[in-house]
Amino acid sequence: MKRFFRRLTGLLAVFMAVLFFFCGALMQLTPAALRTDRLTMSLPCVNYPLSLSYEGNDLSSQGEDSPQRLLNARLMLLGTFPVKDVSVSLESRRYVIPGGTPFGIRLYTDGLVVSHTTPVYNGSREEYPAQEAGIEQGDVILSVNGRPLTSNEQLLTLVEQSGGMPVTMEIQHNNRNRTVSITPVLDSANHEYRTGLYVRDSCAGLGTMTFIDPETGSFAGLGHGICDAESGRLMPLLRGDIVPAEITSVRKSTCGNPGTLVGHFSGDESLGSLALNSEHGVYGTLRNLPAQTETVPVAYKQEVVRGKAVLLSSVDGGEPVPYAIEIEDISYNNRSNSKNMIIRITDERLLRTAGGIVQGMSGSPILQNGRLAGAVTHVFVNDTVRGYAVFAENMMEMCDNLQQTIHDNAA
Repeated sequence: MKRFFRRLTGLLAVFMAVLFFFCGALMQLTPAALRTDRLTMSLPCVNYPLSLSYEGNDLSSQGEDSPQRLLNARLMLLGTFPVKDVSVSLESRRYVIPGGTPFGIRLYTDGLVVSHTTPVYNGSREEYPAQEAGIEQGDVILSVNGRPLTSNEQLLTLVEQSGGMPVTMEIQHNNRNRTVSITPVLDSANHEYRTGLYVRDSCAGLGTMTFIDPETGSFAGLGHGICDAESGRLMPLLRGDIVPAEITSVRKSTCGNPGTLVGHFSGDESLGSLALNSEHGVYGTLRNLPAQTETVPVAYKQEVVRGKAVLLSSVDGGEPVPYAIEIEDISYNNRSNSKNMIIRITDERLLRTAGGIVQGMSGSPILQNGRLAGAVTHVFVNDTVRGYAVFAENMMEMCDNLQQTIHDNAA
């Protein structure tokens, strides 16, 4: 009998160790925060019998049609073993018009983004006024001698007017504002005062629309932010708009050399205004809703699973075409950037035409099980049939936050 109990105790210890290890693995695989339109829900993102326990919550008023509210819950394995605590946002399911069409972007920065710094040649000497002042690549110059900057030309004029005397610049460095003093140097080549700063005050390019919210007229596109090409700095938005664009051809992607959609602005008429440039994409408000207003539900991230999906894109310059893809990997807890999923192009048509993912396809919507699951964001340089994608839920949340900010400012 003692031997039996020793064996039973040993088996129980092994079982508890395995269960502890298993629950630890599930903690990493499952989201820490959930958005949903119902209290009772499945978690298809994990192929294990998980459920939510709402103990300690007053659910008497938490009906299916209740306004958005935040609940505390515990994720349970087999309804018995606790895995981890999660927050659950109960809200109404959102429906949007899926995109896939190209659009042109015109963006003007809030301040001047420092692309890089260079020496100024004063006779035979190299001087580095920007570096000596502590200005670095990626900094944003906000003002000179108290005057806010809106253009490169304005900076050149103020520096030239200094006559070589020190000027005071307010800059943003690592999201913190500070003041520096910089002494312009006379450039012997053109006899003008220079600071050794190369800056950008605007940018323009093509992107792909991800979705339009028919209730508010707001839109989301790109799936990633617009950054300065040299510094990688997210371009701070002062103002901007989107305009019609046309794709004329595609330059195929090859290993080590991502291709691109080739196109141009097809009109100067503004389709809508930009209000936010973020790491999850660009957002704004349309002037008019499109004629096509058929909507699809936005997938909650726990509904997005590995497997087959569809990508909508206008690679050939016509209407958006569905292409077959595979969602290979998912990170449900990654909310900080635009790389929530790894996708692979499987459609032979898109592989023949584009060689996989190309620049300009960023923002192309991904549909799975009839829902908007996400959007393409990046291509793998050395494996162009694969790339990253962002959750549609994350983009929808950014869109909602923007609308709330607009509403609060109006009030």
